[in-house]
Amino acid sequence: MGKAEVGSTRHLSNQMKARGLNRLRWYCQICEKSCRDENGFKMHTQSESHTRKALEAGQNFKGVQEDFSKTFLNEFISLLKSSHGEKEIHANKFYQEVISRRDHTHLNATKWHSLTEFVKYLGRESICRVTEKEDGLFIAWIDDSPEAMKRREAVRRKEMQDKGDEEREQMLLREQIKRAQQDAAARGVTLEEEEAARELKRGEGEKIVLSFGAKPAAPADAEKSEAESKDAKEESEGDKKSEEKTTPPSEGTSLKPISMKFGAKPAPKNVFKNAFAGAPKKVMAAQPKKMSEAERIMKEEIERKRAREAGGGPPKKRPRM
Repeated sequence: MGKAEVGSTRHLSNQMKARGLNRLRWYCQICEKSCRDENGFKMHTQSESHTRKALEAGQNFKGVQEDFSKTFLNEFISLLKSSHGEKEIHANKFYQEVISRRDHTHLNATKWHSLTEFVKYLGRESICRVTEKEDGLFIAWIDDSPEAMKRREAVRRKEMQDKGDEEREQMLLREQIKRAQQDAAARGVTLEEEEAARELKRGEGEKIVLSFGAKPAAPADAEKSEAESKDAKEESEGDKKSEEKTTPPSEGTSLKPISMKFGAKPAPKNVFKNAFAGAPKKVMAAQPKKMSEAERIMKEEIERKRAREAGGGPPKKRPRM
């Protein structure tokens, strides 16, 4: 029975049945064909094309196995690099993502007999970072590209620089503590005693009062302010006495006030004040109101109409010849 024609109902039915993954034992890796049942796989193995490819693979079994191994390794690493990067993931969980594609290369066609053996090979070859935990084996891709090497070197230099800055700060702190100890020794006081003196201590039953007003004046400041106020009072009393002495003895005599301004200039006279006192006042005529262009045209039309009416009506039109 021949194959169904492409586009026919039978071909579409076969395509729908072939969707998804079938059993591994019904998959032929040499022909890269997946069969739906045991009978289909049996018929495929008896076909001429499968027999020919099997004979060719038998003559160079190691080479064919090596090719399948390289293909599986490249697919595995490319998917790990693109989907997870350098993040850690469970090996078995990631393997389920690899075999979810229908046309993937099967592990049983490679030189590795199990997934554990393949993961150990990745760790030995430094392709991935393999970690064994309670849940199983975890893998993480190792990026050894030149860009990644430069990035790691930059991160390492930054960490060394930060570490150097931290060590420098610690050294400065130690020097400050040493100077403080020397100063305290010169004063005859230890650092512990000085810290104890600066520490805020409150006795039992003692209340803490917070004042947000102005600070009270010190005794010396109060005495100084009192002395200044006394001097001001004495000066004011002396000014009053001098004013009483300068007052005139009699109220009848009126004296002109004496100006105490030195070098003051006399006020200038206004020579134009009475220049126009006797002149008649001019009446300002109202300016004509500005008209718009439409109003001007209407006014001209009205004037022409009045002129025609005054002259005996409109002029007679000459007949056309």
